[in-house]
Amino acid sequence: MTQAVLREMRWWDIAPVLDLEHELFPEDAWSAGMFWSELAHARGPGATRHYVVAEDPQGRLVGYAGLAAAGGLADVQTIAAARDQWGTGLGARLLTDLLKHATAFECDEVLLEVRVDNTRAQKLYERFGFEPIGFRRGYYQPGNVDALVMRLNVQEHVQGTEETD
Repeated sequence: MTQAVLREMRWWDIAPVLDLEHELFPEDAWSAGMFWSELAHARGPGATRHYVVAEDPQGRLVGYAGLAAAGGLADVQTIAAARDQWGTGLGARLLTDLLKHATAFECDEVLLEVRVDNTRAQKLYERFGFEPIGFRRGYYQPGNVDALVMRLNVQEHVQGTEETD
């Protein structure tokens, strides 16, 4: 199976990203306006966002991810892979891309929130060195599902990957 290609998200990707967003997160999907707002901060010398999409060889959008950076701290805003891509390593590739850009933004730490019931995603983040640091009660609505907050020290991550290369 040929791997999906990662590239910068652009405005014309918003419609297919929303289709995937609604399929994967039907109860708390982002709006088009939220993606437009994020992309407005993703280009130019003052950029504070990085968004990427994954396209399969047929041109179908099969994943996306986004990062916000400010004051040495990055936050994984969103990361998603189509269900038929689960287990292919696409999530790890998307996360690797975000972490590379966190380094480019000169961030020392990366934070993220993940649903407490999403153990598959938690395992991915733990493989990358993210550690749980707390909870946000009732963060995901509707349903009042808690978020697990996880943190990665970027310098430790970079040193760890250099040692395994």
